[in-house]
Amino acid sequence: MRYWTKTLCLLLALASSCSLVAQNGGKGKKAGDNKFSYIQALDVLGSSMALLERNFVDSIDIKRLSQIGLTSMLESLDPYTEYYSSEDNDKIRLLTTGEYGGIGSVISQRPDSTIIINDPMEGMPAARAGLRAGDVILEIDGKDYRKSTSEIVSAALKGTPGSKITLLIQRSGESKPRRIEFRREKIQVNPVPYYGTLGKDCGYIALTNFPNTAADEVKNAFLKLKEKHQIKSLILDLRDNGGGLIDEAIKIVSFFVPAGEVVVTTKGRDTWRQSATYRTSGKPLDTEMPIVVLINAQSASASEIVSGALQDMDRAVIMGVKSYGKGLVQTTMSLPYDGTLKLTTAKYYIPSGRCIQRIDYQSLREGKGATVLPDSLTKVYHTRAGREVRDAGGILPDVALKADTLPTMLIYLRYNNDAFDWVTDYTHKHKSIAAPLDFKLTDKDYADFSQRLIDKKFDYDRQSSKELTKLIELAKFEGYYTKGKEAFDQLKALLVPDLKHDLQFHRPQIEQYLTTAILTRYYYNRGAIERSIREDKMAAEAIKLLEDPMRYRELLTAPKQAKAEVKP
Repeated sequence: MRYWTKTLCLLLALASSCSLVAQNGGKGKKAGDNKFSYIQALDVLGSSMALLERNFVDSIDIKRLSQIGLTSMLESLDPYTEYYSSEDNDKIRLLTTGEYGGIGSVISQRPDSTIIINDPMEGMPAARAGLRAGDVILEIDGKDYRKSTSEIVSAALKGTPGSKITLLIQRSGESKPRRIEFRREKIQVNPVPYYGTLGKDCGYIALTNFPNTAADEVKNAFLKLKEKHQIKSLILDLRDNGGGLIDEAIKIVSFFVPAGEVVVTTKGRDTWRQSATYRTSGKPLDTEMPIVVLINAQSASASEIVSGALQDMDRAVIMGVKSYGKGLVQTTMSLPYDGTLKLTTAKYYIPSGRCIQRIDYQSLREGKGATVLPDSLTKVYHTRAGREVRDAGGILPDVALKADTLPTMLIYLRYNNDAFDWVTDYTHKHKSIAAPLDFKLTDKDYADFSQRLIDKKFDYDRQSSKELTKLIELAKFEGYYTKGKEAFDQLKALLVPDLKHDLQFHRPQIEQYLTTAILTRYYYNRGAIERSIREDKMAAEAIKLLEDPMRYRELLTAPKQAKAEVKP
């Protein structure tokens, strides 16, 4: 009886969600209609589960089946509404706090199902115990994981802080496995992997996400930059920052504008429960220092609140590429048996009054697929100084820059085991390397890497050949192929894959990738960012702007309106 009670509770959660969607999407429906739909959903789902349990040809896992049903239903609402079972509580904790109990390492799965240590984090138990990138995990606490999945191994590596863990690993170049014993700890992922100075008196802070420690880490970095380096300007890098807690975004805005300013307003269906206005509070750290905020297409949610609010208040120049366009707010709610529902409850509006949500999920809920806000329907709003801004499905930067496009070859290299293994072999041959700003691959190093890929017959998707094939097919369809066959044949001959040529042609980008990968092995993410940011074109443009006070002020000033000529 208790088992079926547990299942019924899950079904109640299912039906409750169905009811909420019906009330939200069904215009003109009466409350009684929704109540009937609610009862009907419970009846149908409960009866279906009972019939499956009694009559399906094979035994079934009711709990797993109900979770699949709930997950599928929530996916039909939007990508952000999700169910987390009690087994997934560590994922919710990581999202909101940035912490979990474990060893502090990223792992990855090879095509042959072996699991390797991919990126031991600086200062964490795995790194202190001597684990290295490339180590193959054979056993955990005596249990064999030679053929497993990253999800299963990740769960086995996590555990109560202070608990002992024993790993049996195989290191490249060694004949015998190593047994390593150490203790798990509370792992706190720092959302500020690097801060430092760039150019002349310019501070730089990289913020990767918004857990409940984000504001404290940004504050700590900013104060140290002011005290130790006497910075006169700041670059806040929010590129590739997918967001997090709205409270942390508000705190960070509060560091740079006076108290009492409206940062964001949320508006939900239930105006009493889900609508609120959030203002800056506390004493700001600095309200005058020139700031440039860097964003790109992966800057979303809380990143857009920070960049959008600072833009609307004319407090910072936003530079880079149009942001993602996520103007929705999620709230976590408890479910029976320690489950959690992360539910979209509101839209948010930044100080100018605009909502920057790019995708409309209403049509998705109607079974037609989500729609994207067209540029023709964007509206004009104004910043405090009167500058025009738009609800353009994202934050439009004040200074738009072209994002670097990666060659196809480099994209494949990033996911290629041969490139990863070459870096691993490099670290085994070199016990130490130069400091991040001084390190450089030699011609011999690059030649060795190139030969490794040639020997391994490295293959990747060459877009030019694909496009030529499409063009030939189109020419045949339109009747032009015979006429241009000679030219097509010449072009086809020119585009024959030439790995040796491509390795030289793309050498600057490939060397940059290899340099970052190697620095990560010796100096972790901190060292890799320290080097890469000094070769970053967007950061260079930000420094150039901050060293030109007149241009900076002009960008934050509304253009003067031309006075109409009055004739006598």
